Amino acid sequence: MSRLSIISTDKVDSTTEKLMKEFTQRIIANPPGVCPVDMQLAFLKVCHAQTCGKCGPCRIGLGILEELLESVLNNTATMETLELIEHTATNIKNSADCAIGFESARMVLAGFEGFKEDYISHVRDHQCTGTFEQPIPCVTLCPANVDIPGYIALAGEGRCGDAVRLIRKDNPFPTACALICEHPCEARCRRNMIDDSINIRGIKHYVMDKARADAVAVPVCGAPTGRKVAVIGGGPAGLTAAYFLQLMGHQTTVFEEKAQLGGMLRYGIPNYRFPRERLQEDIDAILSTGVEVKLNANVGTKELGEINQAYDAVFIAIGAHAEKKLNLEGEDSGNVISAVEMLREIGDGRYPDFSEKRVLVVGGGNVAMDCARTAIRSNAKTVSIVYRRRKEDMTALPAEVEGAIAEGIELLTLKAPLRVEADENGNAKALWVQPQMIGPVRGGRPSPKKAAKQEERLECDVILMAVGQDIISGPFEKAGIATRRGQLLADASGALNRVGMYAGGDCVSGPATVIKAIAAGKAAAANIDEFLGCHHEISVDVEIPEPLLNDKIPCGRVNLGEKESWARRDNFEGIEYTMSDEEALQEASRCLRCDRHGCGVLRGGRKDRW
Repeated sequence: MSRLSIISTDKVDSTTEKLMKEFTQRIIANPPGVCPVDMQLAFLKVCHAQTCGKCGPCRIGLGILEELLESVLNNTATMETLELIEHTATNIKNSADCAIGFESARMVLAGFEGFKEDYISHVRDHQCTGTFEQPIPCVTLCPANVDIPGYIALAGEGRCGDAVRLIRKDNPFPTACALICEHPCEARCRRNMIDDSINIRGIKHYVMDKARADAVAVPVCGAPTGRKVAVIGGGPAGLTAAYFLQLMGHQTTVFEEKAQLGGMLRYGIPNYRFPRERLQEDIDAILSTGVEVKLNANVGTKELGEINQAYDAVFIAIGAHAEKKLNLEGEDSGNVISAVEMLREIGDGRYPDFSEKRVLVVGGGNVAMDCARTAIRSNAKTVSIVYRRRKEDMTALPAEVEGAIAEGIELLTLKAPLRVEADENGNAKALWVQPQMIGPVRGGRPSPKKAAKQEERLECDVILMAVGQDIISGPFEKAGIATRRGQLLADASGALNRVGMYAGGDCVSGPATVIKAIAAGKAAAANIDEFLGCHHEISVDVEIPEPLLNDKIPCGRVNLGEKESWARRDNFEGIEYTMSDEEALQEASRCLRCDRHGCGVLRGGRKDRW
């Protein structure tokens, strides 16, 4: 081969690699609301382009599938066409020689099943069921539908107070989300097509450090309606509902079982991630609307009946505060502590002392990371996390896992707990585990299975069980409220099977994220308002800056820094640094302003009802 041909081949390969990388970026930035059939056809064409052409099912079959999908989009398909799509894809999946063929066909079958209503709509009604009303990726993927491009633009102009007001139109916990939100809004940011997603949470962190929540006045409440609403539970869902209902003019009272408000924001998230004084900023702003609070209020079946009689509507947002158990032999031994119990104590300022203790944490989620990193800060001699899957299968945020490792916490993966061994005093002294090996994918993650290895004994002094949370629904079941698998059974509007009673947050969905609880509280407030015969609008009179006309050239993303591991692992002070003015300005300027450009224009301004 000549030198010229080698150079030419290298150039083609490098160009192809670059184009594939850019294509991958476009897939990542695929916005919500697109036609699923059109998207599936595009993916199928990419797969077909990869075929080697040696086997008929792949070379010919995928081409036939393309033609069938195109007929659906061209409004020439019939119901028989849909049967042929399924039949053809099944044959290819069962007969193709390599993964290109059978995985492409499997993908078509999975989409055909998942998008079946859309396929039928194309054939019968000649229209797509997808919606293009608000496909701004960040806004659509935020459960609370916060106007993200708007507050980023305000931050870019240094108008942080106005940014807080705009955020509060949809989310009264701007500080909480600035520090601990899992930022689903960044997942399909269109900036990914150029370089990397906007650091949306980082910009919000900057905003909240510049304009603290309790220093920015809340909107003036509407005229009193004479209606009273009770909110049972003072966590993010309950306080969100109370905030918006109070703004609408309905006098709202929050009944909280514990000594302080905040729910899992206070009793489930350690101070180093979310300092308590920052939580209080959000709570004080919410209470400044006139929301009444009754602490240490244990609402049982009797009390629920009394509240239902005294108030025009009730919103139940009790969260998920009970610990789950693995039902292991010896699980009731001394020094076996549930994550919920430990974090609850910390929420009231009672920190454990694990001096010279060897601590094992069982679990692989964010709560397990919180427990492990709390144990390190409580002077534990060693801390290890025991998890039955692999590191990459953990449900915890990658940043949380890496942060734990940096602080000296060891991951013991592919080890399934079997039983707890106790000493003569009944205290745990070892955890026996069964080694696992990773197996087939089920539910989106590879499942572990028992490996042909001997059981292992892990010596310890303390075991922290972080394997999930349950809902205390018993008193509500006794009051006649329908439940399913321990969760309160609410319809799409949050309404329960008792007139005037609604529920939302973790007690309905199961343990979820803070922003999802906030979204549930926001939706409940709107639905309760309708139930009370009103139709209030929540608006904000903030002028959003026009988009900058700067060139959108590739630019690196500004990430937030953290304290060095040695400086943070022995205290509970906040560990994350905020952006500088210079960094925030640059990061805000990277926003493509999808609210003003392209098909994702916000319609109706910033004053619409939710």
